[in-house]
Amino acid sequence: MPPPAAAVPWRQTSCEGDTVTDRRTDRPDFLALPPRSAKPRQSGCTHVLDKGLTPDATRAMLDSTAHLVDVVKIGWGIAYVDPRIRERVALYTAAGVLVSLGGTLLEIAVAQGALDPLRAWAHSVGITAVEVSNGMCGLSRQHKATLIASLSTEFVVLAEVGAKDGGRPVVPRDWTDEMESDLAAGARWVIAEGRESGTVGLYRPDGTIREELVEAVASAIPLERVIFEAPAKSAQVWFVRRFGRACRLRQGRSRGGRDPRQPPEMRTR
Repeated sequence: MPPPAAAVPWRQTSCEGDTVTDRRTDRPDFLALPPRSAKPRQSGCTHVLDKGLTPDATRAMLDSTAHLVDVVKIGWGIAYVDPRIRERVALYTAAGVLVSLGGTLLEIAVAQGALDPLRAWAHSVGITAVEVSNGMCGLSRQHKATLIASLSTEFVVLAEVGAKDGGRPVVPRDWTDEMESDLAAGARWVIAEGRESGTVGLYRPDGTIREELVEAVASAIPLERVIFEAPAKSAQVWFVRRFGRACRLRQGRSRGGRDPRQPPEMRTR
């Protein structure tokens, strides 16, 4: 019988109460795998979609994956109705995870003239990043850029490009122009819309990739500033084969019947 595989100690984060501590654990070291960079990472980052975890589930997720997770997005308007959001944001922050609000919440706040209250509330619960999107097509490009410029003085801004309405025309030049405008306004990253269904924006209604759009974005925008939304495994494989393992992807497809107490879906960016 062969000897047991060698194991090497490594650091892992453990959550206890409202604090996060490091501990030593073991992992095998017999496969030739590419090295994983340490946080804060500049490439190969992992983005997690939080669909409404309990504090206990947040601790459990961080206990096993905090060393791998770079950004967590509290999706849609969940943060607004979560009575324990402050506690959960504190857990993420203690683990070195950037916490972002979803773009839909920001769009609604802007439409209702409540941007300043949203900013104050986000600061009060410890949120340090926001997503600025125009999925409902209610913002002009200039208005969006103005929002980014203002918010980027207080938050890390992720700017999403593309409509959630599959009936909207997809014009590559419009996308790249908007991405350039968003980055110039102060966004740290731009996100190429694909939605959880993978049937709009970057994708045709049948789920196939609009390769001409991807190539236009890759030619005009530095890849380290772009996050491609890739909900389907086939799309993730395509992007990794096309741009390498350091490309930033965001995956967040809904899974019918998933127990909400389970950890959120992970999105490699």
